[in-house]
Amino acid sequence: MAREWSEMTWQERREERFKKWLNPPGVKFPSPAIEKTYKERATRMIKAFRMEIPDCVPIHLAASSFVAYNAGYTYKDLLYDYSKVVPAWTKFVDEFDQDTADAPGLFPARAYEILDYKVNKWPGHGLPDRSTLHNFVEKEYMNADEYDLFINDSFDFGLRHFTPRTWGAFEPLADMPSFSDFQGIPERLMMMCQDPRFQKLFKAIWKASQENAKHQKVMGECAQISLDRGFPPLMGGIMLAPFDTVADLLRGTRGSVKDMFRQPEKLLETLEIITERSRESAVAMTNMSRSPVVFVPTHKGADAFMSVKQFEKFYWPTFRKLLLGVINEGCVPMIVIDGSYNEDRLKIISELPKSSVVWNMEKTDMAMAKKILGDSACIAGNVTAAQLYTKTPEFIKEYVRYLIDTCAPGGGYILALGSGIDKCDPANLQAIVEAGREYGVYN
Repeated sequence: MAREWSEMTWQERREERFKKWLNPPGVKFPSPAIEKTYKERATRMIKAFRMEIPDCVPIHLAASSFVAYNAGYTYKDLLYDYSKVVPAWTKFVDEFDQDTADAPGLFPARAYEILDYKVNKWPGHGLPDRSTLHNFVEKEYMNADEYDLFINDSFDFGLRHFTPRTWGAFEPLADMPSFSDFQGIPERLMMMCQDPRFQKLFKAIWKASQENAKHQKVMGECAQISLDRGFPPLMGGIMLAPFDTVADLLRGTRGSVKDMFRQPEKLLETLEIITERSRESAVAMTNMSRSPVVFVPTHKGADAFMSVKQFEKFYWPTFRKLLLGVINEGCVPMIVIDGSYNEDRLKIISELPKSSVVWNMEKTDMAMAKKILGDSACIAGNVTAAQLYTKTPEFIKEYVRYLIDTCAPGGGYILALGSGIDKCDPANLQAIVEAGREYGVYN
């Protein structure tokens, strides 16, 4: 008799998610051979997560806008012309033999323009057409004196403060009365609909939703192309470390640094609130996905941003709590450490349950990471963007060989990029795959 979810350990819950990943419901593969390839690739990743020894080192390539340039397009082409996305993605998955392949990480640029999204700039919208990546616009989208607003009602703060500041089309929400009291909401909604500003907003939402539907259709086609070629999806959900939610999205780097000194208790209270909201969101996304993996990009906890003492006080406690929360639900956090973690930070993060997470390194010393984390967690990385831009295929192969010799013994290693890439030499990316398949075989 099957055990109830509530009665399972986190390891048992994770195994249930692995079963779903290996045998995705509703998916009919084009042939038994493709299904066999899919399961071999997924099994490779699962064994790496468990810190077991697979047949060979799994390979994961986060290609970013490289997908466009590899097909002879620009990044702007793929953001605005959906007819180019499927051919570009097809070419990428056909040329690079890795063990996972999500649909390309593109956003619906036209929909974002309609709603006047202010947090990013991209080619054709704030950046020159030739730009190869999009830029994040960091500002203090939450003022220093607004912590209590967020703490007392984070939904209301998001609706009437954060959203109008980050999406121009939603500026009328700033003048809207609070919905904290549920009484009278229908009447208030009817009054809103009589306001010409809200009528304009509703029309923009409808227009953007039509554009977004076109984008989702293309992304769905790309996901199907990956499945039809036997590539398991990797990203099931996404979340940020609680401190990064504040420092990236709400207060910005300058604001959050000042708050660590001027109002640390308000900052810490806010981090606790964000932790539970983030856990719920990440688990919900993963429940709807085929993959058990929660993608976690991290930024402000790195060596260059804060001291180890600050990391121990402001960054790690709520991040650890969040990670344990999604781990307990059987999810697999895959944390990308942008920048580097020094020895002290690596020792701190090594305390999580064995084989519960994946640490993907950008610039962290991989030998040190293997030494400190090798008995506790799967590690991944770290062919860097700088190497792919400036080095030769011969150099890349030798570096991959070093990574495998250093990190692969005993299992628990995924050969991966340290960060996304754009216009690198395709031969360098191919060199990662060739070297990984040649040197990454376990005897």
